[in-house]
Amino acid sequence: MLRREGGPESGAVSGSGMDRVVERRGIPMKVKIAGGAAALLLLLLAFWWFAPRSGSQTIEASRLTLSEVRKGNFDDFIPLRARVTPLLTVYIDAVEGGRVEKMLVEDGASVVQGQPIAVLSNADLQLSTLARQTEVEQQINNMRSQELALSQTRLSNERAILDAELALQKAQRQYDREKPLAERGFVSAKQFADTTDELAFQRRRLAALRRSQSNDERLQGSQLSQQQQAASSMQSGLALARANLDALSLKAPVSGTLSGFNIQIGQSLQRGERIGQIDSPGRNKLIAGVDEFYLGRVAIGQKAEVEAGGKRYEVKVTKIYPQVQNGQFQIDLQFVGAEPADLQRGQTLQTKLILGDPTPARLIPNGAFYNETGGAWVFVIAPDGRSAVKRQVRLGRRNSDFIEVLDGLDPGERVITSPYTGFADKDRLDLTRAN
Repeated sequence: MLRREGGPESGAVSGSGMDRVVERRGIPMKVKIAGGAAALLLLLLAFWWFAPRSGSQTIEASRLTLSEVRKGNFDDFIPLRARVTPLLTVYIDAVEGGRVEKMLVEDGASVVQGQPIAVLSNADLQLSTLARQTEVEQQINNMRSQELALSQTRLSNERAILDAELALQKAQRQYDREKPLAERGFVSAKQFADTTDELAFQRRRLAALRRSQSNDERLQGSQLSQQQQAASSMQSGLALARANLDALSLKAPVSGTLSGFNIQIGQSLQRGERIGQIDSPGRNKLIAGVDEFYLGRVAIGQKAEVEAGGKRYEVKVTKIYPQVQNGQFQIDLQFVGAEPADLQRGQTLQTKLILGDPTPARLIPNGAFYNETGGAWVFVIAPDGRSAVKRQVRLGRRNSDFIEVLDGLDPGERVITSPYTGFADKDRLDLTRAN
């Protein structure tokens, strides 16, 4: 009977003694931890390097306007839009209210001074004027009656003085005749005494009449002067009443072009209501709004240029309105010499207000960036053109084309002059190019 090898009963040697334990060689735990930390650090560094920073932004360069700083002459002017308006405008008001009865001219017509343009009617004014005229005429008649009475009194006084002078002369002759006779006794003492008394009486009588005449002349002269002044005032009042009545016939106060004259027949007008205006023919001025920033740099007599019909015309500032509204103040400009032909009221003209002579300067093109930075800083392009960095600068005067650089930029450098909308709060821009 065969026995299985390895059985307990056979006594054979087991093969387990020939097996060896093989040790596995793995990465130490410390190395694993260090490697993981290094990989994490690399990831963090990569993320930090490639991730957009809070102070920077990536933007496509084609979306921006890049301008170069250069040297040149700065023309110190500001562009204005000036509105054409007549140099002289006279307004027409209804002095007295009334109903429009006739229209003698149309709006836009050329009129001459004193030409009737419309007729009004006002029954109340007509009646009151007639009543006033009657009253004044009655007062004037009463005054003339008083003047006649004063003249008659003066004439009466003159007659009384003449009678008194004649009586005095008679008494004086009687006294001269009786005096030598009385001395010789041919005339009684009583008769001579009566003659002497009569002479003295006539003298006192004449003196009294002359004093009375002098007082009457003084009082009558004062009264007559007052009456003449009253008559003059009454005549003025009557003339005013008649002028008010004549004002119902509306007339052109000056020669020119009638505008804004839109009343209709049958329309009722109030006293003082404006019904139109007359503009001076062939003479115009310009009205322009100027930014309040230039209020201290604009003066009377300052020159400007106007472009019209392909030609340039010289104008000058004739008036400044210092009141500021909506960030602007108004100025009036008047043409020096000939005006452009066929100017229309309300037409706008491109105007250059000259603030100073051209001067050498560093220049950058004027752009929308100025509205957001106020000229305090700009984005400057790096020499390689791949980035732009915010830089503090100092900008000076500006016109419609260029801005004067005072400090912070050198000729040849490039800056972003397009709007900074969307990245004005950034310090750096990374510029990319479209594929």
